[in-house]
Amino acid sequence: MRNMSFALTTEQVRAGAKTVTRRMGWMFLKPGNLVRPVVKSQGLKRGEKVEVIRAPLRIISVRREALVDLLIDEAYGRRECALEGFGDDPVLCRPRDFIEFFCRTHACGPGDLVTRIEFEYTDGGGG
Repeated sequence: MRNMSFALTTEQVRAGAKTVTRRMGWMFLKPGNLVRPVVKSQGLKRGEKVEVIRAPLRIISVRREALVDLLIDEAYGRRECALEGFGDDPVLCRPRDFIEFFCRTHACGPGDLVTRIEFEYTDGGGG
């Protein structure tokens, strides 16, 4: 089973508030695949171990879309920010701010295609 890092959204996954993630790559995933949510899986220092956040996640859907799509339809953008685990965040609940955050942390631009991955919690702890 592959590890999927949630270094920037560990608390959202731990709380079960996140059911969508956006990634550069990961186009190989298929509905039904299981991934192990971890805090960090690459760049571990000598002696560090992978920290599993919770039970595996089951992939529901995988598709490509441009980040700017979150701005074109404001209601869609707000729903997606909530699914990303930021529904209660005073800044990142806004699509424009979420896109800026994503682009800054992933070295991409608003027009770039990213992989939108929807998942469910196999331990029944989803929001």
